[in-house]
Amino acid sequence: MFTSLLPRFALVASLLGMTACTPQPPKESAAASQSSATAPTNGNPHKTIAISAIVVHPSLDAIRQGIIDELAAEGYIKGQNLTVNFQSAQGNTATAGQISKQFVAEKPDVIVAISTPTAQSLAAATKEIPIVYTAVSDPVAAKLVDSHNKPTQSNITGLSSQLPLAPQIDFIQKLSPTVKTIGYVYSAGEMNSVALRDQLKAELPKRGLTLLDIPANRPTDIAMATNALSGKADVIYTSMDNNVASAFEAMVQSANTLKLPIIASDEFSVRRGGAAALGVNDYDFGRTTGKMVGKILNGAPASQVAPAIMNQLTAYISPKHAQAQGISPDMALFKDAINVDSTPAKIIAP
Repeated sequence: MFTSLLPRFALVASLLGMTACTPQPPKESAAASQSSATAPTNGNPHKTIAISAIVVHPSLDAIRQGIIDELAAEGYIKGQNLTVNFQSAQGNTATAGQISKQFVAEKPDVIVAISTPTAQSLAAATKEIPIVYTAVSDPVAAKLVDSHNKPTQSNITGLSSQLPLAPQIDFIQKLSPTVKTIGYVYSAGEMNSVALRDQLKAELPKRGLTLLDIPANRPTDIAMATNALSGKADVIYTSMDNNVASAFEAMVQSANTLKLPIIASDEFSVRRGGAAALGVNDYDFGRTTGKMVGKILNGAPASQVAPAIMNQLTAYISPKHAQAQGISPDMALFKDAINVDSTPAKIIAP
C-alpha cells in the first residue's frame, strides 16, 4: 500500500529514444503555439495520416492533439506537408468498420487507431497499410500483439497503457480507507474493460475487498448502471472505458446524488466531475505515439517500430468533486497529486 509518495512507473521501449513524460499537466507545445506559416518542415515530403477513434471525448482528444503536435515538432506540419483525416465512429462499431474500409481505400501513409475497438476494426481491414494503435490498455486481449509483445500482423505497432493494478487499488484505499466494495461500471463490448474486470475479481479479494461489476453497453445505460450501485458499493472505479467516458457526466450526476466517489485513471475524468484519478497523462501519451508515427513517416516499416508500453502514473485530484461525492480527502496524503481545481487544463485545438 502507498505510504506517503505515489509510485512512478515508466516502461517505454528504449528504441523509441525518448525520456519518460513529466507528471505535470501538458503545457501548450512549441508546435501548437507556433503558427503553421512559420513552423519548419525540415524538407520532409508531403504525407497523409488517417486517425480514427471509437468516440470523441476529452481524453482521446488530448491524445490526438499530442500526436499532431509531436509530428509538427518533427517537421510534419498539418496544413503544410501533412494531411490529417480524422473520423470518429461515435461509439458505433458498425461505423468503425465503415471508417476502416474508407481509410483502406484512401491508402494513407499511416493509420492511427485510438482505442481498442478502433484498432481491432482497422487490423481486420488491412494487413498492408501501417497501423499505429494507441489508448489500448490490453493489446494482448485485443489480439493486436501476442504474449511476447510481438504484433499479430506485420503492419501493426503501437503504444499501450497497461497500468499496473496494485497502485490503482492502493490509490483507492488511500482515498477511501474504509472501502469494502468497489463498484465497477463497464462496457461488456470493450475487451480492455472486460479484461480489467477479470483482473479486479482476482486481485480485490486478496485485499479483503469485493467487486460489484455492472455492465452498461450503451452510453444511455451509464446512469442506470451507476444507480444500481446505491447502498451496495463504497466507491466507483472506472478505467479507460470509452462507453463510460462518452457519458461520464451522467455517471457524475448519479454519483453526486448517491455520495459515491468516482476514482478514474485519467486527468479529464477528474476535470469532468470525478473525485480523483491515477493514470497516464493523455497528452504526453499522444506525444509518445506521435514519435512512433513519425518513424514510419520517415521510412521505417511498422515491423521495425516495436510496440511499447507507457505506464508512468500521475495522480489527479479534485477536492471540490470529492466533497460533492461524500468524502474529504486528506490533502497532505496527496501532495504529489495535481489538484485540477487550481491547475488549468491544456487547451486542445479543435
